Amino acid sequence: MTTENLKQNKRSWDKVAHHFYGVDALPSYGPFAQTEDELGLLEEMANKKVLEIGCGSGHSLMYMADRGAGELWGVDFSENQIKAAEETLKDLDTHLFCSPMEVDIGLPKFYFDCVYSIYAIGWTTDLTSTFRLIHSYLKQGGSFVFSWDHPLYTHIISNNGQLSLNGSYQEEGFTTYPNFKGEDAPMVIPNRKLSTYINELIKAGFTIDSVIESDVSVNYESAKEEISDRYYSLYKAKRFPTTMIIKVIKK
Repeated sequence: MTTENLKQNKRSWDKVAHHFYGVDALPSYGPFAQTEDELGLLEEMANKKVLEIGCGSGHSLMYMADRGAGELWGVDFSENQIKAAEETLKDLDTHLFCSPMEVDIGLPKFYFDCVYSIYAIGWTTDLTSTFRLIHSYLKQGGSFVFSWDHPLYTHIISNNGQLSLNGSYQEEGFTTYPNFKGEDAPMVIPNRKLSTYINELIKAGFTIDSVIESDVSVNYESAKEEISDRYYSLYKAKRFPTTMIIKVIKK
């Protein structure tokens, strides 16, 4: 992905940010996915220093504040997302920065107890640099937890309930969406295999704690399962995981 693609994505995110206000925020890890209440990946947060990569509208940081986090830090490359987060968190002491996650903007090193990201990491143009930066932010023993579209799910399409594979899972590259969220907002999203994420985490120095190909949350046990051709649907989610959730530790 080129620098121009990154700039275009930033412009587009500023246009569509309102669609994501409070969406894909903790305790949710993603569409139809198991929640933090079900998985318990974040452990005790009281007085911990936390950093969110892709903080969006600030609702996950609010969740961390409610769990007693001592310091709230967030990064997002959309100015409109940061403005929304500032409003959401206006009554709290926060450290919010508008920047791409791939760029070292001088965030403190060896400082955070927990870095996390909910449906944002996959946007990075440079996975290697992003994971190395996150590793550098964490204290020894600190954890990094993130969620993103399961790389297989992105290839599963539904046509009148018949599920089939679209494209090649083996071939990594980019998908361009000319009208993201139905707006004049072109987006370029990288396609990576699950193994790519895991191997880049290992190369960055992390130890793998958990790799979760999420089941459907218990919150949908009583929901009616209707055939749907939507990208995210309960029908598809019960057959293929929408979301991968990975937890690693800085030993």
